[in-house]
Amino acid sequence: MIQAISDEDFRKLTNFIKSQYGITLQQKRQLVTSRLSSLLMEQGYNSFSEFVDHFLKEKDPQKMEQVLNRLTTNYTFFMREPEHFDFFTKVILPQLVQKYQRKKSIAIWSAGCSSGEEPYNLSMYIKDFLGMQASQWDTRILATDISQKALSAAKKGVYELPDTVPEVWRKKYFKKLEGSQYAVSPEIRNNVIFQTFNLMDPIRFRTKFDVIFCRNVMIYFDQPTKDALVRRFYEATVPGGYLMISHSENLSKDAPYTTVAPSTFQKK
Repeated sequence: MIQAISDEDFRKLTNFIKSQYGITLQQKRQLVTSRLSSLLMEQGYNSFSEFVDHFLKEKDPQKMEQVLNRLTTNYTFFMREPEHFDFFTKVILPQLVQKYQRKKSIAIWSAGCSSGEEPYNLSMYIKDFLGMQASQWDTRILATDISQKALSAAKKGVYELPDTVPEVWRKKYFKKLEGSQYAVSPEIRNNVIFQTFNLMDPIRFRTKFDVIFCRNVMIYFDQPTKDALVRRFYEATVPGGYLMISHSENLSKDAPYTTVAPSTFQKK
């Protein structure tokens, strides 16, 4: 049985995680203790003190990821918060297709993509919208996450589909596997570029984005961390571009974006 974590070790551990990843756990002592106790036992530690000392001294990327995977929830699914997809297909996509008729290129970022359902979902909406013209356009989506485990599952592209996925899409964009599993079709998989990225880092991608989806990610951040991230998103968005966050999140009143729909913001 692992002894309870001391005040000092809890402070050191949570401060380090916040400084590196923006994740605020200072008010979640019970969660940290319960979720990490089994990890400590698996790795042969006798106490939190021993674990925290090694963890902070080694800064081993693999161990850091194991800790993050225990403390955060990489939970998502297809067709999540469908109002965003409605606005995307009815308002944003028509604007972008008109705007980029000549260069035929759209830049979209799924920030905190977890196991990949969101960027694949977006690709399906885009392919449907463009129809026969889809092959003429570069609509590849950048999908990033801090978790290698989540990205590995995303790249695999094998899922159990919720009932909300239309039957026509099951046939068009998936291949039925054994049991209840489906594999995302190559044309959809090839439209997503997966990459490791820590949202606390400076955003220095080669292109600015027409749309940034960052949903159910900022729930882990305190307000100053959210505000700083939103400012970085703003700088990484083209004029007229959009940011979409989850319905359970909000931006500060002084955020630089303009609200255009629930949880949907535009850089005017």
